[in-house]
Amino acid sequence: MNFLRKFLSSSSKQELVVIPSGQLFLTRSPNSPKGDSECIYKDAIATIRRTSTNFHHQLVIQRVYEEGEEQLYDEEEEGSDTDSSDDEWTFLIDEALHICYFERNGHIIISWRDLSGEPGDLFEFVCDEATKPSLLDDFDLTARKCQFERKFQQAYTDDYESDLELFNFELDELSNFVAKNSAPPSPKTRLSIRGRSPSNTHYQSNINEEDKKSSSASSTEVSLSVSDETPLKPPFEEIANATEIKHRTNAKATELAQEVKGDILAREIASLHLFDASMGVFVLQEASVVANVVDAGKWEYWLNASSSDKNYISMLITSDINPVFSFEHLSFIFNFCSIDGGLFSWLLKFKDFDTLSRFQEGVMRALWEQTSHQKWLKSRDDEREYVLESFLNLSIGDKDGEKSDEDENNSDDDQYYEKPQATVSTKKAAVVVDDEENYDDENVTLSGTGKNSQLSVGYNTDRAFVVRGSKIGVFKQTEDNNLEFSATIEDVSTPKGRKFSPDKIMLHTEDRSLVMQDPNNMHYLYRMDLEYGKIVDEWKVSEDVKVRQINPADKFAQMTGEQTFLGISSNGLFRIDPRLSGDKIVTSEMKTYAINNDFSALATTESGHIALASNKGDIRLYDRLGINAKTNIPALGDPIIGLEVSSGGEWVLATCKTYILLIDATIKQGKNAGSIGFLRSFDKDSKPRPKRLQISPEHVAFMQNETGKPLSFTKAYFNTGISAKEGTIITSSGPYVITWNMKKVLRNEKDGAYLIKRYSDNVTADNFKFGSDKNVILAFENDVAMVNRRSFRKPTKETLTGTKIARS
Repeated sequence: MNFLRKFLSSSSKQELVVIPSGQLFLTRSPNSPKGDSECIYKDAIATIRRTSTNFHHQLVIQRVYEEGEEQLYDEEEEGSDTDSSDDEWTFLIDEALHICYFERNGHIIISWRDLSGEPGDLFEFVCDEATKPSLLDDFDLTARKCQFERKFQQAYTDDYESDLELFNFELDELSNFVAKNSAPPSPKTRLSIRGRSPSNTHYQSNINEEDKKSSSASSTEVSLSVSDETPLKPPFEEIANATEIKHRTNAKATELAQEVKGDILAREIASLHLFDASMGVFVLQEASVVANVVDAGKWEYWLNASSSDKNYISMLITSDINPVFSFEHLSFIFNFCSIDGGLFSWLLKFKDFDTLSRFQEGVMRALWEQTSHQKWLKSRDDEREYVLESFLNLSIGDKDGEKSDEDENNSDDDQYYEKPQATVSTKKAAVVVDDEENYDDENVTLSGTGKNSQLSVGYNTDRAFVVRGSKIGVFKQTEDNNLEFSATIEDVSTPKGRKFSPDKIMLHTEDRSLVMQDPNNMHYLYRMDLEYGKIVDEWKVSEDVKVRQINPADKFAQMTGEQTFLGISSNGLFRIDPRLSGDKIVTSEMKTYAINNDFSALATTESGHIALASNKGDIRLYDRLGINAKTNIPALGDPIIGLEVSSGGEWVLATCKTYILLIDATIKQGKNAGSIGFLRSFDKDSKPRPKRLQISPEHVAFMQNETGKPLSFTKAYFNTGISAKEGTIITSSGPYVITWNMKKVLRNEKDGAYLIKRYSDNVTADNFKFGSDKNVILAFENDVAMVNRRSFRKPTKETLTGTKIARS
């Protein structure tokens, strides 16, 4: 169940143009066995409106009820392929829809392709006879402007008016079949845009005519071939034929490309390709470039790529480039952000394995030195090997990568791809539900500033808590896996009456208390009694210690009456006991380091073993407090923003901004074989094995092209429960929620290893319902939801670009 606008005081949607009356039909291909035409709504409204994403607009068709019809609607027949139980259909406005117009029996028809249906299927909105021609002209002009902005990712101005003709589509074969006896629109109702020559043409006007034709044809072919259940073609498969569709490079993708001088860490010859989101392929830009990794000094590193007559790339190397190495395709893929925020994905293809290996070591050396401020060659051999190994596609799970019978029987993600999620919209709010469930979608509005920021899920109770500014929303998890709004805790304040917005929250003492921190006073913690809904205790941890993170004493401590819990500072790990007088740190259980390790995250196992991570990227494993770590896992060079461990300590899950590390903490060889890194140290020849979880390059390119922002993962979690086996991982980035199937990840299966679902609102926090790997609780910026993982899908062009977006 999805609670829309629980904490939202006003709607952010903005309507641009509305056709107030018409009918919606789904017209089948002439060869379809399902019939010719199906009426979805006999009375509907067509709207074009803005979204929260720049340059993205939606075509929305909403059902209009007659008096009393809404109550009777649930009794109508079920099983329609069109999900006729929906009250609203939403389409991302894209040139792939091929929006066009024709006249039939005195009605103007607005037609567009059904990208998730059978080839040749069309939607038709039949406008009411009373619709004014001026309104239709306005609708057409607005739709073309929206397509322009999405295609070129820039605001439309009158300078580009002639380019709107790019979106003047003719009726395709099916439309011609439907309208074969129709007269063309009369002059009175003809939809037209009077273009003029632009004073400033955008970059595509530099493309020669042959390239335009080739690019257009390729783009059309991809649009027709990609459907809801068709995964995106791996872009590497398109590289061999890319010379046929080569076009001039987007000027913004190469802006300010001046080669930087310095010490060369790697220099290799490669071909250069740029990802075209509209076509879904990497397009050849230059058959031969010299690619350099340059140390410019002062821990600054640059990537250059140039041909004999042009500098294509000159960019700083940071973790934001989202580097991906594919030894299978001998390719290196990375992202470039232009000055105005535009995102581009580049690909360098090398001639052989050794060439790519040398270039990979140069890039990884630059990344590692840039973040750690240490020289690569001064690190130990095993540390360098660990960093490089994290980028290799190694199977680290079942022995020899074999599937067990249990795995075969329990691996049920594949069934999630087939059954679509049912979507329901009401006059009060739109919600997302699973299958055919019904619910009461009471719309609770809460005033207040800010956005939903944090989520804490109860283990001992059926409650979930969401922080929004100085308010906390309380939600009940129902037996039928929905959420019910329970209460709002207003104006979180200290015992002295000073209001604040909690920064960190942790459920405590059988989920009866909520421990939290005021970000403006990191020396103190506060305990809220959830029965009374107010803060009753103020704990001074230490005058000399700023608390960065807090965590239960063990993985399930919040289900017990355990009073103590753990905390970290920038250079220390300690136990906090609220029962102590004065400072609350237990000095006998405190480990402090002389240098600032910049600790950032911690987690505990069921037995209370501790994992501790830092912004430098290293991880320490302890069997108990107050002693040295049993295992030190080297840094990859990126800050760790979240840490999670499995109940038994076999797995460590570390979240970085653009990737997640799944680390096998079981010792495989030597005298300590069979133990875990929390209890015993790894031998020199038996080190932890990392698995780097990343979104594949072609999917990242689509996601970043859609949102205009780079990846930024929220803390990743395992599914958790008493005696439950961890099998699924969840995180999010912007409006996308991603889950990984651990069995497929560990066996290095690429197909279906992760599923994605896009929403219309950004996700700020996520976690599994306790004891389940099927139900996920999501906190959006303005909403809260519980969804079933069955609604997640394999990444496709439609699911990533949001041609039909799940409404948050």
